[in-house]
Amino acid sequence: MAKILVTGGCGFIGSHTIVDLLENGFEVISVDDNSRSTKYALSGIEKITGKKITNYEVDLKNFDTTETIFKENTDILGIIHFAAFKAVGESVDKPLEYYENNLYSLINLLKCVKKYNVAHFVFSSSCTVYGNPDAIPVTEQTPEKRAESPYGATKQMGERIITDFAKVENASSILLRYFNPVGAHPSNLIGELPLGKPMNLVPVITQTAIGKLPKMMVHGSDYDTRDGSCVRDYIHVCDIAHAHTLALQYLMAGKNKTKCDVFNLGSGDGTTVLEAINTFEAISNVKLNYEMGPRRNGDVVAIYANNEQAVTGLGWQLKYDIKDMMRTAWAWEQKVKAENVLR
Repeated sequence: MAKILVTGGCGFIGSHTIVDLLENGFEVISVDDNSRSTKYALSGIEKITGKKITNYEVDLKNFDTTETIFKENTDILGIIHFAAFKAVGESVDKPLEYYENNLYSLINLLKCVKKYNVAHFVFSSSCTVYGNPDAIPVTEQTPEKRAESPYGATKQMGERIITDFAKVENASSILLRYFNPVGAHPSNLIGELPLGKPMNLVPVITQTAIGKLPKMMVHGSDYDTRDGSCVRDYIHVCDIAHAHTLALQYLMAGKNKTKCDVFNLGSGDGTTVLEAINTFEAISNVKLNYEMGPRRNGDVVAIYANNEQAVTGLGWQLKYDIKDMMRTAWAWEQKVKAENVLR
């Protein structure tokens, strides 16, 4: 049984990916310092899979403590690296924190990949590497433009670091550029659990609907889109999670075309912010209290993916649509309130 290290395993995408890995026969260990997450997801993972996950509460910016994981687990076959700060708006306000956290942690992991001969490395990248693209949908060959935020810049830099590393080291890597993961596991045992005020659209929607937030702001009403709000590519977190399992299987089978392959993970379609709000209102029968506000620094106008390469290369198939995303996200938000889950 192949052992996989998942960084950020207590986080939103990390926890769902651990479930998918376990359901597909992998052994998993986690590292998460819980600076942006709680341990709540670990109990949910155990309830879904019947397996208890070991989590190392380690700050990946510290090489010595990071290395202890590899000293205790010399048989790690692959790493899926999620652990990063990821709020676009916050990164504009706190750029140094983002550069320090996102780059130091990556470099320390790659040092361990080299020292302990880890065979495979899967990187959680982002569509923000494309900046404001000249044409959509974007493909993996779409030229990168200047990142609109420090967060996006850390993903561009991270990709460059991994690409250069792959040229001279034995490990094979995959960069997964995903778009806007939302929703929750259909079991309703794990989901998105932002600490403090949420930064992403769907938890803002659900927290507004449930009354935790008094109202929500739509950032920008004058973009050159069909209704004036930004266009994004929303994708269910379970579909994103399964793509990481497929990526590891792809590398293990030696199917990679290069030492560092790239795949877009998106639905292949764009949804405006207002369309997302309307979909939520339709499935929940809740009228949201929102107002139109000014544009937000760091936001791109419109972006969505051409996902053909992931579909054909990884054998990736989407199971959930935008209604499923909103339905599962709303069910999760209601559970969080009913059970008084700590954020």
